[in-house]
Amino acid sequence: MRDLRLSITSAPTIEPTRILSALAKQGPMVLVAIGALLPTYFMLTTALKTSSEYLVNKMGLPQAPTLANFVEIITGENFFIWVRNSIVLTGGSVVVSILVSALASYAFSRMEFRGKETFFNLLTSLMIVPPILILIPLFVFMARLRLINTFPGTILIYVGTLLPFSTYLLTRFFDAVPQELIDAAVIDGCSSLQVLSKIIAPLSQPALITLGVVNTFYVWNELLIALVFMQHDNLKTLMIGVTLFRYHFMNVPLIMAGLVLSALPVVALYIAGQQYFIRGLTEGSLRE
Repeated sequence: MRDLRLSITSAPTIEPTRILSALAKQGPMVLVAIGALLPTYFMLTTALKTSSEYLVNKMGLPQAPTLANFVEIITGENFFIWVRNSIVLTGGSVVVSILVSALASYAFSRMEFRGKETFFNLLTSLMIVPPILILIPLFVFMARLRLINTFPGTILIYVGTLLPFSTYLLTRFFDAVPQELIDAAVIDGCSSLQVLSKIIAPLSQPALITLGVVNTFYVWNELLIALVFMQHDNLKTLMIGVTLFRYHFMNVPLIMAGLVLSALPVVALYIAGQQYFIRGLTEGSLRE
């Protein structure tokens, strides 16, 4: 009995100051997380409601969940056309941007030429330029080339907007590849393209996957460029089609169901590449 009393009295106690300190540190993060998840909660719960239930119960859980909104969107005559257009634009833009930025990053990382630092700084500085600032001259330029309402023209615009960040990220990863490996490959007779494809690219796999996921997020969810340069009805992307629901219909649950469907592919892509995505971000943040 005496030993039991000693063990109880010697047990560590949680000081109120520690509790307050933990609340001060974690409390804001919890509030930020709740604020970030609240739109997702609203989108998911609203998509499962009927329009009449939504008018009565906007923020609560659906009383009788229904998939009718999803069925109505999927069975629409333009849904799969929108999906096809989004896949073509996203796939083409991401693949071309990664290939071009990989070649540029190899030159900036491993080659010596006059004005290299200047060119690199000018290229990366374009990351702070929003596309809306160059939208009008870009439209005039693409119209003269007759590339409005064409997949190659829009893909070319997306590649141009993705190149600054893509080149910056890959250059930092390529800099970390040991020079000894590259020298050994050159001695064995590898060309610069073979060094890039057989040595540097496999070692930079986390960065390439991270870049693919980030660029896919951007192009798939982008609205302004696709809306301006893909004006025909049969060329509209999924995000444009879902946005048009807002102007043609006042059915909010139907719009939310469209947003859920448009978010599913990128969420699935993130889950599939989550390990490499986090690894690429953390490794990239530690590189000089």
